[in-house]
Amino acid sequence: MLALAVIMAILFAWALVAGRFARWSITAPLAMVAAGIALTSGPHPVFNIELEGFFTERTVSIVLALFLFIDATEVPTRIWRRERAVLGRMLGIALPLAFLLAILSGLALFHAKHFWSLAVLATIAIPTDLAPAATLTRDRRIPQRLRDILNVESGLNDGLVAPVFLFCLAAAQAQEKGDIPLRALADAVPGFLIAVVVGAVIGTGCARGLTAAWSHGWTQPSALRLGVGAVPLITYGLAVSLHGNGFVAAFVAGAFFGPAARRIPDDALHLTEDVTELLSYVVWFVFGEVVTDLFDHRFDLLVIAYGLLAVTVIRVAPVMLSLIGSGIRTRDAAFLGWLGPRGLASIVFGLLAFIGLPSPDNDFVGDATVATVFISVVLHGLSYGPIAARYGRGQQLAGT
Repeated sequence: MLALAVIMAILFAWALVAGRFARWSITAPLAMVAAGIALTSGPHPVFNIELEGFFTERTVSIVLALFLFIDATEVPTRIWRRERAVLGRMLGIALPLAFLLAILSGLALFHAKHFWSLAVLATIAIPTDLAPAATLTRDRRIPQRLRDILNVESGLNDGLVAPVFLFCLAAAQAQEKGDIPLRALADAVPGFLIAVVVGAVIGTGCARGLTAAWSHGWTQPSALRLGVGAVPLITYGLAVSLHGNGFVAAFVAGAFFGPAARRIPDDALHLTEDVTELLSYVVWFVFGEVVTDLFDHRFDLLVIAYGLLAVTVIRVAPVMLSLIGSGIRTRDAAFLGWLGPRGLASIVFGLLAFIGLPSPDNDFVGDATVATVFISVVLHGLSYGPIAARYGRGQQLAGT
């Protein structure tokens, strides 16, 4: 309980100075990582978090389910319709290309590793999350169109990667046991179908139920917010109980819930968003412990090289290739490729892989996850300001 109190105290302290820290692009995730590193490092750390425990696995799984649900509900339909050609290229062409390039990079750097372990790592390395660069979405120097595209793309790509991650993880586990890895695909298909059905039914049914209750005056705003918060948890729990994919179910539930719940107040999702954000900070704090482990015991230059490739070439090249002929200027395509911070999805996938894979593959994937996210936090944090300033100067020149 002391750990919980300290984590919340750190978050409270950040809340007091969030406005000032925003001037230097210091967000809550960055503050929590720094606190995690400070309190878990040294010969006598203040905290020693058990990463492979059942509680940690369940906690990060629930956080990711909530995160995927919120992401799916927040995709603006109007932006998707307006930018479907560009978003279709980024999600349908760039994302698979990035996955393939991540696997090839892994094969080139880590010859002794199994293919499926490298495939797991690829699914960890490619999802993007704008939370570590939250100020970007509000910076008016960046053209609104580019911010909208990044928001929608980052909200969808982790949900699309989640089932691929779970399949690759199952295949890697099967390979370790001497089973046929591709059998994991056959085993995963029923779970995927169960998840889609559960997510669609729960998401649509709950949205219609809450809409009817609100329209007839049967509920209150606070109760409505609690009802919305229960939807992803019901979906995840039911899907897992039926041997389905809980992450896919939560994402599908959000995708169906959003359009069907347009008549309830816009702030009905705020409680779920705030709880998800709060829990995500705990995950960022835990990530600080993993960073400490990497730099204390297993500093591998090849792992660092993979992290650098993941946040640069593996992201930028596929995006720029996919946008050729789309009408997006080369400079803007480069911006969309570069601004792909790695965040909560990568951390949770990495923690689940660390828990689910045998040694030494779990240490390898954990180290590469830490390197990728940590390098992303540093590079994107340092580069965002100059890029925004350059766009700002361009707007000034255009206005003169």
